[in-house]
Amino acid sequence: MQAFSLAKEQEWDRNKHVEKILTELGGGDYTVACWEPGQISPNHCHPFCTETYFCFEGGGKMRTPKETIDVVPGSFVVHPPGEVHEYINGPNRTMLFRVRHGTDMSSRHIEWRGHADFKQSAEDAEYYRKNPPG
Repeated sequence: MQAFSLAKEQEWDRNKHVEKILTELGGGDYTVACWEPGQISPNHCHPFCTETYFCFEGGGKMRTPKETIDVVPGSFVVHPPGEVHEYINGPNRTMLFRVRHGTDMSSRHIEWRGHADFKQSAEDAEYYRKNPPG
């Protein structure tokens, strides 16, 4: 058994959201993710794992190519392998608990709104050429 206090594990950074992996166990990882107001994740997918977010406090919006939903305290979102998604934090600090399970936790990035210096890797561009989002 492993036990964690999210209140003790949280970390914040004004320049980027913080995803702190607490442990890796049983083909997955368990993370506390801390978001400052207005931060946006890269628009990405995980081709070989399912990713679940549970909102403890704060909230924002989760966007896929097909829909955008509100993420509020007590709600959770499950992304199946390969589903492109982006999290847009709202006006308050937000703490999410993330679980990923699968054979490979790697991400494939499309874009990162609000980050003019983002450049998609050639490997990611090739992935999306073969697997268009949506």
